[in-house]
Amino acid sequence: MKTIKFGKSVISEKGPAYIIAEIGHNHQGNLKVALDMVKVAADCGADAVKFQKRNNKTLYTKAMYDKPYDNEDSFGLTYGEHREFLEFDRDEYALLKKCADEKNLEFMCTAFDLVSVDFLEKLGISSYKVASGDLTNTPLLEYIAKLNKPIFLSTGAATMEEINMAYEAILKYHDKLCLLHTVCSYPADYADLNLLAIQSVKKEFPRAIMGYSGHDNGILASVIAYMLGATVIEKHFTINHAWKGTDHKFSLEPEGLRKQVRDLRRVDLALGDGKKIIRDLEVSAKIKMAKSLYTTRQLSAGHVLTEKDVVIKSPAGGLAPYHIHQVTGKKLKVALPEESMLSFEHLEQSSEKGKKTKSKKN
Repeated sequence: MKTIKFGKSVISEKGPAYIIAEIGHNHQGNLKVALDMVKVAADCGADAVKFQKRNNKTLYTKAMYDKPYDNEDSFGLTYGEHREFLEFDRDEYALLKKCADEKNLEFMCTAFDLVSVDFLEKLGISSYKVASGDLTNTPLLEYIAKLNKPIFLSTGAATMEEINMAYEAILKYHDKLCLLHTVCSYPADYADLNLLAIQSVKKEFPRAIMGYSGHDNGILASVIAYMLGATVIEKHFTINHAWKGTDHKFSLEPEGLRKQVRDLRRVDLALGDGKKIIRDLEVSAKIKMAKSLYTTRQLSAGHVLTEKDVVIKSPAGGLAPYHIHQVTGKKLKVALPEESMLSFEHLEQSSEKGKKTKSKKN
């Protein structure tokens, strides 16, 4: 059974679900908000929190960095200013990681460039997330893979051939890989989620554990994804949908995250062991709701039962209704009052049956 171990975490392809609360930049560049979000995620039952790290000046072209970014979600006049406003420095990241450790959460982060990988290595991170946009960035993938730490790779907007390219690049160094099915739409409509692709990718790349990174609104898709084989579930998390920023509108608020965790944990409980038996807790309900054979009237000993003498009623506990044809035509050994629950002990055995029994003894 495929497993991945890192930090304080163990992820298995057979579950239970491993739930990552993706904080990303929903903290709006505010350290106190980020720390509060880590604590709330822990209270909601998440296994990990995840942030994003970019070295903006080397990641973007000068034209993109200096491009005007004047909109309702902007934290700066240019795209570069916007991105820089949302970044934390080393000391702030150290505080976030310490907070996660204290809350028994795995601290995870997406590295968008080589400089950010070096930054996170010095921080002491135990795994790496790689975004869909870097799935074909084999130099980045190999740079991270050489560190021999688990990689969680999103596969949005990618072909099977492109996923295979990334898969092979990482497997040259290790197989501690989780492929996250996702759709690069923010938010993603349910009609576009294509969750059955989870099974296709899982079959095509058997050395990876499957996961799902959801940009959908709500909690249903993640439960379906888990049942289809996605062990790792990553969902964006916010404190308030109305906050400024592009990701808040499709992120789960605390109550949503709590319910997401609850429902994913319920899946394993609900699936059970697959054995179809009568559970102890069902016995009383079966007796109350099922039916038995009863007499319709007072009957004397020696009476031969007819269909008019027998009725099907609740509760159960005696002969089940499917015995009715074994009862009619038989003679009573004892007198029975009305609504007596019938049993085979009330009936005389036929002489023919007695002869067969005797013949076997001889």
